[in-house]
This record gives sequence, structure tokens and C-alpha cells, in this order.
Amino acid sequence: MKDGLVGKRAVVTGAASGIGKAIAKRFHEEGAAVALLDRQEGALREFQATLGEGPKTSLHVVDVSVEAQVAAAFQAAAGQLGGLDTVVANAGIQLFGRDAPVDELELGAWQLTIDVNLTGMFLTCKYGVRELLRGGGGAVICLGSPTGLRGTASRFHAYSTSKAGSFGLARVMAADYAARGIRVNTLVPGFTDTPLVSAIMDNDEARDTVLRRVPMGRPGRPEEVAAVAVFLASDQASYVTGATYMADGGETIL
Repeated sequence: MKDGLVGKRAVVTGAASGIGKAIAKRFHEEGAAVALLDRQEGALREFQATLGEGPKTSLHVVDVSVEAQVAAAFQAAAGQLGGLDTVVANAGIQLFGRDAPVDELELGAWQLTIDVNLTGMFLTCKYGVRELLRGGGGAVICLGSPTGLRGTASRFHAYSTSKAGSFGLARVMAADYAARGIRVNTLVPGFTDTPLVSAIMDNDEARDTVLRRVPMGRPGRPEEVAAVAVFLASDQASYVTGATYMADGGETIL
């Protein structure tokens, strides 16, 4: 088996910040060529510049909810990296101040959340799987959330629904593509210290409320999630598909 991810070629969506950035950085350190996808061009370019020497990286400014952009990005990434072995569907949003219980939730907030978190994952997998099939197989990692399994995200009904859908998508893909050499697994970060949840991290009361549900009693670090992604993308996980891996400090055991 290969050491780490040497020789792998990966796409990571939402690579400009948070968990996606940590995964892309760790993949690069482990020897993978990485295509960085995000809609934040400035942040993406700044991150790419920090990676320095090593395996090749490519940069693609894309809104994952727009099919034409996703299709073009995957075609370009595969061309620049010489094919693809790994797809990390990470891009997502959480609309603080707009997401709400269903009786209060505006259609626009619902639709935007679903468009990015679920349709964006579908489009990422659609074009990612096509590239993996061309190369004879590979790995797909879908980023989930405890909120898709438990009713723990009070008032975030759109976000929770979008994340619940990601589990269903990953399961059926794992079943349908296993015989064609593609492994599909779900990686579930718990409450992780990223810009996505800065509104909670900056509010002592809100942060403490969330952490009371975490047996380890602290937020996760993006690097801790990235370490699990490395395993799922590697040949060490060659018999792992259709699985759900938690990196949540124990949140989902309660």
C-alpha cells in the first residue's frame, strides 16, 4: 500500500477556510496533488500561496450550487492533475439569523441552504464520480453533521435537513458504486472551531450550551477532522465504504 496519500489526486470543495482548508492542507502534506475549489477567490489564492513546494495544486473559483461551474471545475482539475482519485464534498453554509423553525423559515433561506449544502454535494459527487470512473475508481468523502442525525440544532431547520440528506446520498452512492471501485464514506465533524460557527464561538453562553452536549467538553479543531479524512482517502481504508466516521468529541453517543 502507498504511504499516506503520495500519488493521489484530490478535489476539495470549500477549501478556502475551516475544515476544507485543513483537509486540503493535510492532503498536500501527505503527498497528494490537490485541486482547491471555493467561491472565495481571494482567500483561496492566499491559501494556495501558503502551501509552497510539494505536490501540484490547482485553483478553481466555483459556486457548487451552479452545475456549469462545477462541471467546468472538475474537467479543469482532472486535466491539470492528470486525473482524480479522491473527491471531498465539504462546501457548506449555515445561515445564522436566517435559518429558523419551519413556521418562521423563509423560502429563500431554505432554498439557499439546500442549494449549497445538498444540491452542491450532489453536483460535486456527480462530476467527481464521473472522473473517478474514468480512472478506474477512487474515494468520495461527504461531510455530514450531527444535526443530520439528531435534533440538536435548535431553530436550524434548513441546515439540519440539508445535512440529513447528505447521509442518504452517501449511502446509496456507496451501494451503487462499490462494484465499480469507488468507496463512499461520510465524515461527521462535531462542533468545530471554524469561521462557519464564529457566531457561536464568540458568544460565551451559546458556546457553553453547545459544549454541554460534547462529552470531551471542547470544540474540535479542523486538523482533527482532516486526520480522519486522510485515512478515508488512503489505501489503508481500501475495504471501507458506506461508513460514517465521527470526529465529534462524542456528541452523537449521547
